[in-house]
Amino acid sequence: MPNTKTAGTATKATGQKNMEESKFHQLFLDQVKDIYWAEKQLLKALPKMQKGATSEELKDAIETHIEETRIQVDRLEEIFDLLGKKAVGKKCPAMEGLIEEGNEIISDTESDSMVRDAGIIIAAQKVEHYEIATYGGLVALAKTMGHTEIAELLQNTLEEEKEADVKLTEIAEQFVNESASEE
Repeated sequence: MPNTKTAGTATKATGQKNMEESKFHQLFLDQVKDIYWAEKQLLKALPKMQKGATSEELKDAIETHIEETRIQVDRLEEIFDLLGKKAVGKKCPAMEGLIEEGNEIISDTESDSMVRDAGIIIAAQKVEHYEIATYGGLVALAKTMGHTEIAELLQNTLEEEKEADVKLTEIAEQFVNESASEE
C-alpha cells in the first residue's frame, strides 16, 4: 500500500509546478505587473494632488499616502522576487484614466478652494477603490495558488488602501464638504 502522505506531497509539488505554468498563474502575474505600474504612476501623481489641495488635513493625508505607496511599491518588488520574476510594470489603462481624471479636477476647479478639495477627495477615492478591488482579487488568487507569504504582503497593502479610503471620507465629512457647499 503506497504512503498517501508521500503521494500527496508529490502531487502538491507537481501541482505547484503546473500552477506556475498555468494561465491562472499568468493572470496573477499580469495583475501584479498592472498594479506595480499603477502604484509607480500614482507616486508621480500624488504630489500634484497634494500641491493642489487647500486643507492641511487633505495635504497631510496625501503625504501619508505617498509614504505608504512607496512601501507598497517595495512590497510588490518583494513579491516579484518571491515569484522569481523581474519587477516590471504593465501599463494600466484604468489607473492612467483615474490619474487623468484627477488632473482634470485640479485644472477645472479654482485653486485654494474647498470645492477643489472635494473633487480631489472624490478622485483619490476612485483610485483607492480601484486599488482595493485589485489587491482584494490578488489576495484571493495568491491564496488559491498557495502563495501564503505573497498573500500576506498583499493583504497588508489591501488594509492600508481601505484605511486610506476611510480617512478620505472622514476628511470630506469633517473638514471639506460643508465648506465646499458654501463656496
